[in-house]
Amino acid sequence: MSSGENQQALRKIPDLARAISLGLLILHLYYYCFDAFPFPQSPPLLQRILGNIAHVGMADRFTRSRLLIVAFLFISLIGARGRKNERSTLRGCIRLLLAGTISYLLAPLSWWLSLPAAAASGTYILLTVAGWLLIHTGGTRLSGILWKRLDIDIFNRDQETFPQEERLLSNDYSLNFRAIYASRGDFHYSWVNIVNPFRGVLVLGNPGCGKSRYIIRPTILQHIQKGFSLVVYDFKYDELSLLTYNLWRRYGDSYPVPPKFYMIQFDDLSRTHRCNPLDKAGLRDISDAAECARTILLGLNRDWIQKQGSFWVESPINFLTALIWFLHNYGNGRYCTLPHVIELAQTDYNKLFTILRADPYISAIVNPFIKAYLRAPEQLEGQVASATIGLARLSSPKLYWVLTGDGLTLDINNPQAPKILCLGNNPAKSQVYGAILSLYMSSVSRMLNRQGQAPCGLVLDEFPTLYFNGIDKFMATARSNQVATTLAVQDASQLRVYYGRDQADTVLNIAGNLIAGQLRGDAAKQVSDSIGRIQQERESISVNSEDTSFTRSKHLDAAVPVSRIASLSAGEFVGVVADNPDEPISLKAFNSILMEPDLETDPADDWEPLPIVERVTDECVQENYKRIKAETADIVQAEISRIMDDMDLSLLMIAESPIKR
Repeated sequence: MSSGENQQALRKIPDLARAISLGLLILHLYYYCFDAFPFPQSPPLLQRILGNIAHVGMADRFTRSRLLIVAFLFISLIGARGRKNERSTLRGCIRLLLAGTISYLLAPLSWWLSLPAAAASGTYILLTVAGWLLIHTGGTRLSGILWKRLDIDIFNRDQETFPQEERLLSNDYSLNFRAIYASRGDFHYSWVNIVNPFRGVLVLGNPGCGKSRYIIRPTILQHIQKGFSLVVYDFKYDELSLLTYNLWRRYGDSYPVPPKFYMIQFDDLSRTHRCNPLDKAGLRDISDAAECARTILLGLNRDWIQKQGSFWVESPINFLTALIWFLHNYGNGRYCTLPHVIELAQTDYNKLFTILRADPYISAIVNPFIKAYLRAPEQLEGQVASATIGLARLSSPKLYWVLTGDGLTLDINNPQAPKILCLGNNPAKSQVYGAILSLYMSSVSRMLNRQGQAPCGLVLDEFPTLYFNGIDKFMATARSNQVATTLAVQDASQLRVYYGRDQADTVLNIAGNLIAGQLRGDAAKQVSDSIGRIQQERESISVNSEDTSFTRSKHLDAAVPVSRIASLSAGEFVGVVADNPDEPISLKAFNSILMEPDLETDPADDWEPLPIVERVTDECVQENYKRIKAETADIVQAEISRIMDDMDLSLLMIAESPIKR
């Protein structure tokens, strides 16, 4: 049936019907409007034709002949194949058809007008022919309309949609975000179910994409509702701290053991707890002291992160490790605080290395410095000054006040005494405050990653502003100890700048749950590759003077391409979630608009301000500052006296050096 001969035969049928309609029209007009023609009488052949037509009843009735004309015209239009034209519209064709129909129907009224017979017949002919032509033109153009258009979905968004998880999969630890997603032009309610937050949650997105509003805030809410102890890093204090405090007030009583709320920040001393991150109980061996020293110095000098292992980076770290471990061993660790370490680092070299040399627990670390001090003092100055100059930036009465208290222990997930801790930073002073908060985070992580503890959530907004030494290892091992880590990062390049490419790539790849807002560059490509590909339909239209062909095919293409990720709106996120063996999720990928959570509190009415921990005066802060300096001087003097009074230790005394401090 699809042969060329059959197609040509079929095309002749509309042509024949159109010719019949046109012939009947001419005979009809000649038969009923003879007065309008200049012939005195019909030719003999035409008379015989008209007689035969009248004999069979095709023209003896006016209405019947008009209907036959229109009928054959419509038959011809059914098979018409007009040239395809993208400019042809249904509205234009309908207008032509309506105009032709009205003209054709109103033509008989011309004889009702008070006109001469010839004029009336001429008017009838004009209206009838115009109507026939308009109907023919409109019907032909109607067959030339391209009903299948490719410019409806110019960004291919319908093809890039895919089914997503619409069930709420909740358990005792899960994070669930209500969402809406589009699929083939329709919108559906869905859920982004993070059934296992202990495998890590990585949130990526440019500033303003809604990370805090749609992810971080509901994460804090759900952690508290489900009885987690909590550590929240509040980069722009007090946004998250205020939220966490009021949620703790609302849901704190639902815990098996009600937790206590703590804050650490350095701007408003009346609203901060005091805590010593170098507490003796938290330093089990010298490796813990080395980790603290590394965290402090790399937090102060972020460019050192990518130079770890070099001599000029490891030497200051070893020097600071020796100071910390010396104070850890001295006086049962009573003076093992960061302010005492800072003041001790400013001591004259001859006294400092004498008392460090006399401590047998750190002699292996100190000996290279002493040799350099005695043989190459200029080299020692380069090694030690890198540490002392950085530490000097932390010499502040406010910082000393917070760092020397004992109002808080860092066993956050202790099941007998759970805690909710907020660490507040200040964007204007993030480099200094960030180094100290990094030290707190290092101490907290050592306490969190232990067996037999309560579930704990670690929510770190603006994570790159905080140096978390060994975050990749922590995320990999803390999962088994029920620690759920949520990291919010603006872009992968930002993480690489602060942590180095290798460690940043490890962090980006190790998280089991990935949520991404608007991104560009390599990060967007990585997210797109993580989501994967789906089957998409591809259509094409080929139009020529004789025929139009449509081609449809399927191919694998990115479910969420890079261009789509780069143009996401605020509140719109894509990503992949992880599941559990006993809670499988077949539809792990999502591309949804997250709905803003109902925090059940109105900041204008119900939220209480952060509480005042204690009234702190400037006199108290200055007195504490002076006390630390005096205690450090007393430690040095007492150790020098002890060494001089001991005959064996007196041999370790170092004479005046060529370096004057």
